[in-house]
Amino acid sequence: MKDHSVRTLIAAAALFLLTVSAMAQTPQLDPGEKLEKLQFPAVTMQLKGWTKFGNGHVYTLPVRAGQHLRISFSTKSKFAFLAIFDLSKPDDEAFFGTDEDGMSFETTIKENATWLLRPYYSKVSPRRGLGAPFSILIEPLAAAPRQPEPPAEPERPSLFPKAPPKPQ
Repeated sequence: MKDHSVRTLIAAAALFLLTVSAMAQTPQLDPGEKLEKLQFPAVTMQLKGWTKFGNGHVYTLPVRAGQHLRISFSTKSKFAFLAIFDLSKPDDEAFFGTDEDGMSFETTIKENATWLLRPYYSKVSPRRGLGAPFSILIEPLAAAPRQPEPPAEPERPSLFPKAPPKPQ
C-alpha cells in the first residue's frame, strides 16, 4: 500500500513540474504583440522591425548548453530598447536589457533554455511618435578558447614553517 501511494505522489509531482515548466515556456504577450519562433542560427541572423506599441514582434530563441553567441541591438531612437528573458525561469525579470547593460550581449549558454527577445519602446520617456525602427543581430560564435591557467607563484622563503593541512 505504501509503495502505491509513493508512486502516486511521485507521479503527481512529476505532472506538476511538467505543467510548471510548460507554463514557464509560454511567454506572456502584451495586447497586439505577435510571437515569432526562431531557430538557433547556423550563421548570423538579422531581424528588423518597428517597436510600435501594440503591434510589435517578440521572438523566442531556443538555446542549448555550450552554444556561444552574441546578440546586438541597434536603433536610432534613444527610447527603444531590447530585453531578454529566460522562459525556463519562473521570475519575470529580464537577465539582459539594453537600457542598463549596453547594446550587445555575448555569452556561452550554461543550460538548455528558451529565451524571449522583446524589443520595446519606453512608455515612461517623454517622446513623440509611436515607435522606432530597430535591428537585432544574432551571431553564433565559435566556442571561446579556454584561458590558460596562470602559472603558480613559486614559494617564497619564510621565517615561519608552513602549517600542516587541517584534517577534515
